[in-house]
Amino acid sequence: MSIVQSMINAIDKPAIFINNNYEILAVNDAYRDTYETEVKVGTSRCFEISHGHSKPCDKHGEECPIQQCAKTEKAASVIHIHNVAGGKTYCDILMKPVKDENGITTGYLEILDRINFASAESQDNKMIGTSAPFKEMLTKINRAAKSEIAVLLHGETGTGKELVAKALHASSRRAEKPFVVIECTGLNENLFESELFGHEKGAFTGATHAKKGLIEIANGGTVFFDEIADVPLSMQVKLLRLLETQCYRTVGGIKQRKADFRLICASHKNLLDLVDQGEFRQDLYYRIAGFPIDLPSLSQREEDIPALAKHFLSQSEMRHKKFSPESLKKLSEYRFPGNIRELKNIVEQAALLANEDVISLDDLPAQVKPNTTNAKQALTKLMSLDDAEKSYLQHLCESEQLPIDELAAKLEVSTRTLYRKLQKYGLKYE
Repeated sequence: MSIVQSMINAIDKPAIFINNNYEILAVNDAYRDTYETEVKVGTSRCFEISHGHSKPCDKHGEECPIQQCAKTEKAASVIHIHNVAGGKTYCDILMKPVKDENGITTGYLEILDRINFASAESQDNKMIGTSAPFKEMLTKINRAAKSEIAVLLHGETGTGKELVAKALHASSRRAEKPFVVIECTGLNENLFESELFGHEKGAFTGATHAKKGLIEIANGGTVFFDEIADVPLSMQVKLLRLLETQCYRTVGGIKQRKADFRLICASHKNLLDLVDQGEFRQDLYYRIAGFPIDLPSLSQREEDIPALAKHFLSQSEMRHKKFSPESLKKLSEYRFPGNIRELKNIVEQAALLANEDVISLDDLPAQVKPNTTNAKQALTKLMSLDDAEKSYLQHLCESEQLPIDELAAKLEVSTRTLYRKLQKYGLKYE
């Protein structure tokens, strides 16, 4: 056992050695310092220390990594919420079977990696949730953060891509260096190049002084290209050259400069579809999509909505108010086309509309609680197909907040066809 203890002591993260009965047989100081409950070697069981439970994790609705290891005889990992000193926190758990010289499993090595960018409870500047899609995303973020690999974030508008990018940066070895955001939408080629690489004095009309580019400002840190799909095709080749050579020149400059940054990109558009359409370079895609992470929409995280709603309310001017159970239930049933950004907006509206300290069903904005009476009347009234299409499109114009190309994709028509139909009925999608 002294060999096992020496192995545990050599690990810089919290670590323990457990037998088949979940008893802790060896522990390092980092693990002891993580939990308030005292670890008694030989008698304390892992789930008692980390969860305060009297039974294993699988008896409380969580995956048990020991059972996974025993079944596959391979290492396993799970995301759990642990009761650590200072409250509950997410942990990325890596469990490895330990075998003797005869290949017989003698126990399991558990190594913990605390996830500081997410929480199961309301906390400032952290991602909040407990749903399975949320935990799956946390695993990918935590693994990618420890690497230098280029990360591509894909998700609907309002799913929190910049917050994820900041979490990747804050959990990386570059955390003490700059985090620079480059907004790709609306930048023409000349402006994009100047913003990215900087320019020399007199490089073009209006360049009255030299200016540092964002790549230079981010030196040693992380560059986040938001809405990378909007980079003009003519500029994509220059961006590709930067990523491949790690070198660039300022606009109007001669000296070649060295770039040192971690790359994170994000888009609500499907870049592979754009590659097929000839609107995005395939070689650039594979350069930026080293590790793709899909951000789940809020409709996929229904069980997280009450916690998020309470969190946003606690951050607002009306933090003394609270939601009624009925209003939280109605919020959880809403699809949230605008995702987390829309939820925050709705929470703030409802808090202002509520005359009482309890936010009731009547205080929620109209899009959350559509008029069911009118909807039933519309269903029972016979109308032409054109009228039905017009009515449905009008409803979408009033309620949806998705970009029009994304809305068209969900309706399974081209953006051009959707524009044509809107024009036919005199409707505007804004």
